[in-house]
Amino acid sequence: MSILRIVETENILNRIFLTYLFIVFPFIVLLAQEPDNLPELKRTADISTSFLPALDTVVMDSTQLAIEDTVKQAPPMLDAPIKYNAEDSMIVSLDGQKVFLYNNSQVTYQNIELGAYYIELDLETKEIFATGFIDSTGEMTQKPIFKQGIEEYESETMRYNFETEKAFITKVVSKQGEGFIHSDRTKKIGEEVFITEDAKYTTCDADHPHFYLNMTKAKVISNKKIITGPAYLVLEDFPIYFPLLPFGYFPNSPTYSSGILIPKYGEEQNRGFFLRDGGYYWAAGQYFDLAVQGDIYSKGSWGVRMRTNYKVRYKFSGNFSFDYAINAYGEKGLDTYQRSKQYKVMWSHTQDSKANPNQTFSASVNLSSSGYDKQNAYNTNDYLTTTKSSSVSYTRRFENTPFNVSMNLRHSQNTRDSTISLSFPELTFSMAKVYPFRSKNRTGKLKFYEKFGITYTGNFKNTIDTKESMLLQSSFSKDWKNGLKHNIPLAFPSFNLFKYINFSPGIGYNEKWYFKKLNYEYVEGGNFQNNPSGVPGTVRVDTIAGFNRVYDYAYSLSSSTTIYGMFIPKDPTSKIKGIRHKMTPSIAFSYRPDFGAERFGYYQHVQVDSAGNMQYFDINAGGVYGASPGRGESASISFGINNNLEMKVLDTNDSTKTDAEQNYKKVKLIDNLSINSSYDFIRDSLNLAPFRIQARTTVAGVNINMGTTLDPYVVDKNYRRINKYAWNERSGISKLGRITQANLSFGMSLKSKNKGDKQGQGQGQGLTTGESETVGVADDEEPVPVLPSAYDNYMDFSMPWDVGFDYSFNYTGKSSAYPNGKVSQTIGVRGNLSITEKWKLNMNTNFDIMAGKFSFTNFNLSRDLHCWAMSFSFVPFGFRKSYSFTISAKSSMLKDLKLQKQQSHYDRSDF
Repeated sequence: MSILRIVETENILNRIFLTYLFIVFPFIVLLAQEPDNLPELKRTADISTSFLPALDTVVMDSTQLAIEDTVKQAPPMLDAPIKYNAEDSMIVSLDGQKVFLYNNSQVTYQNIELGAYYIELDLETKEIFATGFIDSTGEMTQKPIFKQGIEEYESETMRYNFETEKAFITKVVSKQGEGFIHSDRTKKIGEEVFITEDAKYTTCDADHPHFYLNMTKAKVISNKKIITGPAYLVLEDFPIYFPLLPFGYFPNSPTYSSGILIPKYGEEQNRGFFLRDGGYYWAAGQYFDLAVQGDIYSKGSWGVRMRTNYKVRYKFSGNFSFDYAINAYGEKGLDTYQRSKQYKVMWSHTQDSKANPNQTFSASVNLSSSGYDKQNAYNTNDYLTTTKSSSVSYTRRFENTPFNVSMNLRHSQNTRDSTISLSFPELTFSMAKVYPFRSKNRTGKLKFYEKFGITYTGNFKNTIDTKESMLLQSSFSKDWKNGLKHNIPLAFPSFNLFKYINFSPGIGYNEKWYFKKLNYEYVEGGNFQNNPSGVPGTVRVDTIAGFNRVYDYAYSLSSSTTIYGMFIPKDPTSKIKGIRHKMTPSIAFSYRPDFGAERFGYYQHVQVDSAGNMQYFDINAGGVYGASPGRGESASISFGINNNLEMKVLDTNDSTKTDAEQNYKKVKLIDNLSINSSYDFIRDSLNLAPFRIQARTTVAGVNINMGTTLDPYVVDKNYRRINKYAWNERSGISKLGRITQANLSFGMSLKSKNKGDKQGQGQGQGLTTGESETVGVADDEEPVPVLPSAYDNYMDFSMPWDVGFDYSFNYTGKSSAYPNGKVSQTIGVRGNLSITEKWKLNMNTNFDIMAGKFSFTNFNLSRDLHCWAMSFSFVPFGFRKSYSFTISAKSSMLKDLKLQKQQSHYDRSDF
């Protein structure tokens, strides 16, 4: 019995000791703490927790939520404070070494941020553990998201040590450049170094990637590289073990870096097997880079390309490329063997507007040999382009003055006939309008003479027009054209007559300085084949070097006014509010002396045959600024009228307003209708110039442009104009004049409505599924629902589309060149169709009606496969007849991961 009493007494003492230890002592400890050391509690909302605390912990009231505190420890433990908060509750251990956070927990330490549903923070071991919350469906929510600097990844569980920066992570998904790494088990052994096994590397952003590279083991150095051991491709969960990748290296730098450019491989019928676009990329630095690539074909063709980009911040930027290719077709030794050299130069340079506001330098160069695009272009637009141009420009503005100067290099070429035009240098000096009679300290209204202004433009040109093959063989003195032109328009002040008619007088003066001229001499029995056009072979043409001054001037007086006509219907119920006709007549008089007079010396009167016939020849023919001023005195009056017709009609689309508040909209009946001509009083015949008529309007959404030229004079059997008016010599509609040219073009575009477009009420304008119609009622009444629409159970199936067409008609009247006239008609059709959200179809074609042939026609079908893309391109006929089928990864990192089947137009036997 004594033993039992002793045991019972000992149990009582143990209960008293435990009660003291777990209830009284913590209460005394809490009371002994300083108020400033107590954690700050922020009350939000009552949310109960289902987690049971351990016996050695202190439970904070779960109703005190969004707890945020900074755990302050002794300096040797951590280098910085740890900030944490949670939406549900926080549990702090008795010794303050562990913190348990629940629901949207956040922990921040230096540049590390961790968010998860549950976080356990151990300050003694300097470790942190985080995991998500598994809901009733078995899905994990609020997964741990770890951020350190620019790195961010998501996992299911994570254990991290603040001191060693090592971590063990499960089910992690991290973004590495354009790709993602999915790993079941990952170990973080450094700040940016990870080791993983059985990981998936993919560029697909789906939770379950459609394809990936299964890496048996790998090492990831963030923002640098990914190194993997044996790996194989998995496509739609189907493993492809062959070919097996024994090891792999993936650059993973956020900045550009140097490296090898993997070539494309394939085969062409004419040039053989090829490796194309292989080379090396050099990331030289922050100011420029350089890429060198090459092509090689098994039948002797090859090519090399150099491309560079450069940029100096706040100063300038640009890019430059040079392509050179040798194309060989056929077999050596056979007549069909061809070998050609091709080149292409492109340069773009832009100066930052803030670099220097008073001077700018820009360049846009597109220069190539005439056959480059035809033999080397794989882009349709490049192939169809037949004209190219370039411009390199430097401009200097002189501050606080009206003067500026510019220097240009210009180039243009036509790749069809290999003609090229080059202008270098081209200098321009200009002066903005100044008013020499205007006082700087002027007060009051401007006087008449103070409105007089003058401008000046001086231009120097040195140009050549030749064939591409003859450019380097040209002679500067004979083939290049150069000169200097001065233009000084004098702007006299305009004035109004009768308040409505505006008059503007003016004097124009032009002067051209040439440094050579032509001399014509009759040679009996001569047969000069290279004479300029219009010069018979019996006349020898010599070029004489020396200064040659050519000038001309003219006087003009122009006037214009505006006349309005209005028609308002008398019927008050008419939907037409009014029709307005706007007319702008203009008339101008100009006078120019006879610059063919002997005193000017611009023309030579030379015998052309043994019969003694004489002919005038221009000594400045072919000058860089054109020929000499025309022969014959001119005093002409030009006249014209522009018309515009508009109508205001009732806008019936808005039925919410009363009759008094109805809106009216403008409808253009005729956008423009103009007629222009002129009459020369001094000419001895053919005084009236042809009439030019142009019109533009829109009918039912179709834009229509038309125009014609009517010659008021008739022609003889050789189609030479004679001084007889058509209205005196002909009958019917031909009395209006002879049509020398006519054109008509129209086109329109149609497209389907977007799903979000507002649709009016009426049959066929159904509501989306789940909605019901209501009877229209006043604003202050409740809408009364009616029976559901009969179409409510139908799926909203739409196929967005757009289609457009263009028609062009041109007519050239009868002449010696075209005795029956010339007619050309073309029609172009283009369209796009979204079969589904992922399937797209587009086409483009042109048809020459007169020739009965199609020009370039192509069809393109594409399918968006999320992280992959499929495309099929087909050119059914013509020189570019070809097809191409491609399935490829979208990511630029995996641009060589593709399946392609094609037949290039270069494969044709008749290429």
